[in-house]
Amino acid sequence: MGSQTILANAYHLTHRPGHERVRDLGGLHTMMDYDGPILTDSGGFQVFSLRGLQKIDDDGVDYRTHFDGSKHRMTPESVLQVQANLGSDICMILDHCPPGDATMPQMRAAMDRTTRWAERAAKSRRDILAPSQLCFGIVQGGTDLSLRAEHVQAMQGLDFDGFALGGLSVGEPVPQMHATMAEVAPTLPADKPRYVMGIGTPWDLWQAVSCGVDMFDCVIPSRHARNGQLFTWEGRFNIKGARFRDDGAALDARCPCATCRRFSRAYLRHLHDSGDPLYVRLATLHNIAFFHQFVGAMRQGIAQGNFAEVSKALFGVISAHYLPAETPHKA
Repeated sequence: MGSQTILANAYHLTHRPGHERVRDLGGLHTMMDYDGPILTDSGGFQVFSLRGLQKIDDDGVDYRTHFDGSKHRMTPESVLQVQANLGSDICMILDHCPPGDATMPQMRAAMDRTTRWAERAAKSRRDILAPSQLCFGIVQGGTDLSLRAEHVQAMQGLDFDGFALGGLSVGEPVPQMHATMAEVAPTLPADKPRYVMGIGTPWDLWQAVSCGVDMFDCVIPSRHARNGQLFTWEGRFNIKGARFRDDGAALDARCPCATCRRFSRAYLRHLHDSGDPLYVRLATLHNIAFFHQFVGAMRQGIAQGNFAEVSKALFGVISAHYLPAETPHKA
């Protein structure tokens, strides 16, 4: 479809089927029969989301899984070992991601802890990871620009192959998230990949690329598809709408995906109403294809030297269909 890098969830793989089992099966590439790049997160975000089931200290995190309640411990070194066993191409360090409503002291504490954990990861990565495995650091600091600037300074001298902005899209207002990204992303090392974790609306991606971000990830294409939300160049459709029952048109005339080439809106509506699992596959296929087109246009604009023109055209789509009406903005 156009994707190269697959993101796998280290927390889930640690417990199901187990990272040592994956290792014994030859790693994720062999197990999945996929020869492209695989990025794994540390699993820390999932653990920190287990409120009431985890206890954080300066050495690491004790937690109980939401699968069976069993006890486990996560440290900067252990998450690298998990990713070494998985055979990931890009490994993320353990960081402390505070919630979107964190106070300034909480954001400061999470940032300082992330720095200490990053120092340990940078020191141990060469002993734990294979030489071919890349390791990315993560910058925290919430939406406070002074904390973010301080953390960029602390992180960029460490032995990492790329840098991510973590702690965004965790409940803060979207314009505030975009403003933080626009200020901080350009200050990350220009000779290494810049990655913003957990963003995925068309507006988010347009903003990210416009300020120099190279990578991003999100569950939006698949999660929204499951919930009946389909992204098109004419806006986002809710396939549950009654108007689609008798609509024999393709979902999106501008989309080249198999879903749009072969099936009608009415058929997708029927599959959704019937609870047929084929709906989820077809809808996800389409949503991913839409985002490939959207991001691919920006990538092509950069390569051909006409990004400003492409960006303006894409913002026209965003402002017409994907920008909240009350949000002031300009291209």
